[in-house]
This record gives sequence, structure tokens and C-alpha cells, in this order.
Amino acid sequence: MKKTVLSFTLAASVLALSACSGNASDDEAIVTSKDGDITKSEFYQEMKDSVGEQALQMMVIEKVLESKYDVSDKDVQAEYDDVKKQLGDNFDQYLAQQQQTAEGFKKAIKLNKLQEAALTDGIKVSDEELNNYLEQKNTEVKASHILVADEEKAKEVKKKADAGEDFAKLAKEYSTEEGAAESGGELGWFGQGKMVQEFWDAAVAMEKGKISEPVQSEFGYHIIKLEDKRKADDKEPSKAEKEKAKQELKLTKADTSTIVDKVGKLIKDADVKVNDKDLKSAMDMFNQSKTDAKEDSADVEGEEK
Repeated sequence: MKKTVLSFTLAASVLALSACSGNASDDEAIVTSKDGDITKSEFYQEMKDSVGEQALQMMVIEKVLESKYDVSDKDVQAEYDDVKKQLGDNFDQYLAQQQQTAEGFKKAIKLNKLQEAALTDGIKVSDEELNNYLEQKNTEVKASHILVADEEKAKEVKKKADAGEDFAKLAKEYSTEEGAAESGGELGWFGQGKMVQEFWDAAVAMEKGKISEPVQSEFGYHIIKLEDKRKADDKEPSKAEKEKAKQELKLTKADTSTIVDKVGKLIKDADVKVNDKDLKSAMDMFNQSKTDAKEDSADVEGEEK
């Protein structure tokens, strides 16, 4: 699961676990053993000491976001099922590595979706943008590439390719990609999301048979040769697929740095007060963002004067 900004996965698992003891009185034992019992109040104190602030943040944020945005259990379950399907037999191992329970994972999914709703609130997507995005999602390209470490070398290789030298031979000679010596730089067919964004943007915009200018990515400089292009599917996207694509496109436009201030405003509007003295600082990160903004504003005004 992709986490948008704020991560509360461990706290979500602890809270889901604690729900099992929700009906017990503070002094009632929720665990018994020959070596001693564990009461609800002891369990609460242990949780507070370990993940108390993070768990409280998660609960407050979930409440204030739920008051404004709607995330259905159906949507949460759909993403949960999708992740489970993708991971297959490794799903339980993944939960264990993330220190997650199934219910805690669903809580984290829901909170992530609520954050995404807040993050994309007010962002517009035109019909043209959506159609172009859907077209890209439904496009597959067949390409080869040569990966080198620096731009100077990339330009040298590009010049040789433009002069008619065999692209596969150039890949075997120059490419730093593992396996290029055997593949000649061939990548086969692939769609959106399979390559780094810079590579995909360049490849999908190319015409069949053309060779790109050097394309920089985190891996180095790519010289791309587009072999072919095709539609992945002839079916028209459903309404649900269009809505999902629209949300994905909104997220690409969103400024993730605004999420703390957006949540902070909702917390302020909700008049949230933390009564447990040990957890008083749990909301400081949201109050601090406003303090910093005021100080920055005051600094700017001071400079102008």
C-alpha cells in the first residue's frame, strides 16, 4: 500500500488489538497466567508509553477527516484485497514485517485514503487531462535502451546511433545495465508504471522507429529506441476506472507538503483538546506548522519594513 504522507501503521495495529479489550473494566485482567495477570489499565499504560502519541494522532486525524470526507468500507476492503492478491502467499509475511494485523492494516488503508481526499481537495482535472491519462494507462510500448552514467557519454552514443550504427551492438558495448551484453538493451513490451517516470514520459511520446535524446533518470542517462506501440485493451474504461484514474491524476498534481496544514486546520476547527497530561504534545506537529507559518510571515513583514 502506498502511504501518502503520514504513516501510522504500527499505531493502527495496536489500536485494532486494543479493541478486543474494549469492554473490560480498568482492573479486569485481559491476560491471565501463572506468572501474573495483565489488566486493561496496565495494557493502556504500556500502549501509551510505546506508541501513545502516534496512536492518538491517528485517532484524532481519522475523526476530523471522517467529518469532512467519505471513505467507504467497500473501498478499504477493495484495496486490502488488491494488496493481498498482489502479494499472494507473501501477504502474511508482509503484515508481520510491517508489524501489522489485518484490522490494523485496514485502518492504515482508510487513514491513507482520508489523507488523499484531503490532499486532493479542490484540485481540478479536465476531461482532456483525464482522457490523455487514460490513453497513456492503456498504452504499451516496445523499446530498447542504452544506459550510461553521464550526459557526455550519452551524447556520444546518441551520435553513433543516429549515424546508423547497430543499436543492439551499441547497447552491448556501452550500456551499464545488467544483462545488456546479452539482451542488446531490449526491454520488450511494458506499460505505465513499469519504468521510472522520466523514461516512460519520453518513450510514450515517441514515434515508432525513432531514437530519443538522452533522458536523465535516477539511474543515469538513457538513449531510447521505440520499436512499437499498441493499445493494452480495446474495452472502454468503466465509470469506476475513470474515477480511480481521476484520483490518481489529482494525486500527481497534489502538493504533499500541504497535508499537515490541512489537517491542522481541521483539528483547530474541531477544537481538539488533549486532557491526558502525558499525551499533551501529541498534536504539537500540527500546532507547530501554524506557529512556523506565522513566524515566517512576521519575518517577511519585518524585511519589507
